[in-house]
Amino acid sequence: MKKVRKAVIPAAGLGTRVLPATKAMPKEMLPIVDKPAIQYIVEEAAASGIEDILIITNRGKGLLEDHFDRAPELEERLAEDPGKAPVLEQIVNISNLANIWYVRQKEIRGLGHAVNCARNFIAGEPFAVLYGDDVIMGPEPVCGQLIRAYEEYGLGAVGVKQVSPADIRKYSSLKVEPLADGRYRCTDMVEKPRPGEEFSLLSILGRCVLPPEIFDILDKTGPGAGGEIQLTDAMKALARRDGMIAVDFVGTRYDMGNKLGVMQAGVEAALHHPEIGEAFREYLRELAKEL
Repeated sequence: MKKVRKAVIPAAGLGTRVLPATKAMPKEMLPIVDKPAIQYIVEEAAASGIEDILIITNRGKGLLEDHFDRAPELEERLAEDPGKAPVLEQIVNISNLANIWYVRQKEIRGLGHAVNCARNFIAGEPFAVLYGDDVIMGPEPVCGQLIRAYEEYGLGAVGVKQVSPADIRKYSSLKVEPLADGRYRCTDMVEKPRPGEEFSLLSILGRCVLPPEIFDILDKTGPGAGGEIQLTDAMKALARRDGMIAVDFVGTRYDMGNKLGVMQAGVEAALHHPEIGEAFREYLRELAKEL
């Protein structure tokens, strides 16, 4: 079995749910304290052993490329001040997280279409998909948790959590059988189920590891929910044919395409930030007294 060493990050969405902040700035660049959301996702991939990453973009996303590039003028200015050495190291390390490539999704036709743009990059290898909307924080990278499941069972893997009956309409619903250690065998799924169509309240939230055969399935996948080519529909065909592994991952997921999710990510990251965590916690205590 080939090692999972490549990842795809679909980041071509327009961020309409967090306007006007995303009118001129990609939602993936929204800051979580002092790092943009996309950096958390790339760091997760790198910490999982991923070496090569393809970010799917579209027009107006040049800031993503600039962020992961070197910044000679900034680095030179920081190097002049010995007290800025830790910041300089952080800045340089951003460009060394992984080998990062970019390709534009010329038409916004759904997540399945975006992933299919990565066919040549993947070149017949298994790969991870980390949704650009979803930042997941926890004690160990979720991508790595899925890679271990893929390597153990030899099947595609998806990261899942139980959601509310109301939220299942916005996501997907999986048909599963329990295995062990928070893992399930998935044999069917449905995207954005209507009432009565749901298999369970387990839904895919932002991460999966897929075999290269998914591309042939995507080629045959027509428009689904919302008139778009859904990755879930292709994974449904894979689950029905071979089965997949659903992993109830350890970690907290934040929806960075949602205003509440953006605020939750910022507050919780600030509470654990080594520079401002203690002061921010005290600020919240004082603020709570006034509410």
